[in-house]
Amino acid sequence: MMTSPSLTPILKTNRLILRGHRIDDFKESSAMWADPDVVAMISGEPSTEEESWSRLLAYAGHWWHLGFGYWPVESRETGASRGEVGFADHQRNTAPSLAGTPEAGWVFRTGAHGQGYATEAVTRMLAWADTRPEFDQTSCIFDPAHAGSIRVAEKAGFSDKKLGTYGILDTLFMRRRRPIR
Repeated sequence: MMTSPSLTPILKTNRLILRGHRIDDFKESSAMWADPDVVAMISGEPSTEEESWSRLLAYAGHWWHLGFGYWPVESRETGASRGEVGFADHQRNTAPSLAGTPEAGWVFRTGAHGQGYATEAVTRMLAWADTRPEFDQTSCIFDPAHAGSIRVAEKAGFSDKKLGTYGILDTLFMRRRRPIR
């Protein structure tokens, strides 16, 4: 099957590679999103294979249509999947609105939690974003009780915390402005 990972820049850190999604990433991605511990503070509901398949296709669609999207994160040493990070425009029903602001997001396998992978990958993707004009400002949203992701966001430079809503859910909004050079 033909895919378009070449639209996605390859980013590297000391321990990680962020690259374009491929069809053969489906099994790992689907397993991660089906893990109740992984999604506990995201949706609370494990994703079905159908939902994971749609997500994988949406990742490619973001890169194709918007010039940004998500990367799978893998170990440079072993090639093992660690998680996914990136930017999206989900057209969410939020207050405050996220319109016009790329939304940063990250999710990591349970076995990758607490090892600094999220901070490392998010910091690298933000360094990439800082070179692009459409990323003057980025946002991220969380369950207000998701302490781990809030710490990652703060380490990566997100601040300006505001409590709002996503649909009917209380949601923490954070924003990050591109550093002045």
